[in-house]
Amino acid sequence: MAQSKGRVVENKALNGWNLFWLVTLPTSALMVISMMRADLSSGEAVSSMIQLSVRCSIPWLYLAFAASSVQILFPGTFGRWLMRNRKILGLCFAAAMGWQLVFIVWLVTVYRDYYVAEVYVLRDVIEGVVGYLFLIAMTLTSFRFGRRLLQPRQWKLLHKSGMYFLWAYAFSVYWWALFYYPNPDWIDYVFYWAGLLAWGLRAAAWSKKQRQLAVKHTPKTNSRPAFLLIGAVLFGFGLIAASSGSVWLEPVEELLTGYSITRIPELYLPYWPPIPFLPLFVISAGAFLTTISRVPGTAGTGEHPSAAQP
Repeated sequence: MAQSKGRVVENKALNGWNLFWLVTLPTSALMVISMMRADLSSGEAVSSMIQLSVRCSIPWLYLAFAASSVQILFPGTFGRWLMRNRKILGLCFAAAMGWQLVFIVWLVTVYRDYYVAEVYVLRDVIEGVVGYLFLIAMTLTSFRFGRRLLQPRQWKLLHKSGMYFLWAYAFSVYWWALFYYPNPDWIDYVFYWAGLLAWGLRAAAWSKKQRQLAVKHTPKTNSRPAFLLIGAVLFGFGLIAASSGSVWLEPVEELLTGYSITRIPELYLPYWPPIPFLPLFVISAGAFLTTISRVPGTAGTGEHPSAAQP
């Protein structure tokens, strides 16, 4: 089975630029066919095309976002394929988002009244502009001519920051779709939980790397049961909160908004208030405590950690 899977992902059609065209051409065909079938004589219809283009792009963003984490947690054929094609997956996302940009410009220029009345929120515009600036910069620096303009640390900072910003944009969109707006579609659930899983894989990969570093430097450890217990409770509480946003959204929103000091962030700061991410902060705290629940030392002897050093 493993050899068969390996042969599949080694296929030239599923790697490199062949993979890019395998994804991008059908996506573009779908956009064109949908445009031909839809009556785009209203702002609402063009807005639905924006939604469709986003849905075609999100899977590739999540795969690129989680690629390194999958390889750390589950090293093997699939993880190596993700790592090998991470740039291509990102470009597949960028290409689909290019269609979204076309429809956004169409909506803003042709159906301006509908856009202002039904869509426009200044903070959302800022989020979108920053997201596209990241996407353009990341796309250009994915090629040799662009990468040469940055030092390695600058390139890594750009792409890591951009990936988190773009993931946060997608994740928050589907969080609000599920827990704020009525009658979410089934695909909204899929993309919300897929986004949460992608982030969870990164958190788990960080935790695994920290444990490996601790064991590498000091093989023997002492345990902190209290940290482990509190961490597990926080982790579970965060998961419950992540699946029940509609229950606590209203009181938390009232608590975080409406003050004079928050007026400017509410207007201009992307992702403010950070309500969709609150459960993730709790999960992160739980993961951190469980990670540090085992500390360097000589297990079972009560010796100070420094006593175990050579």
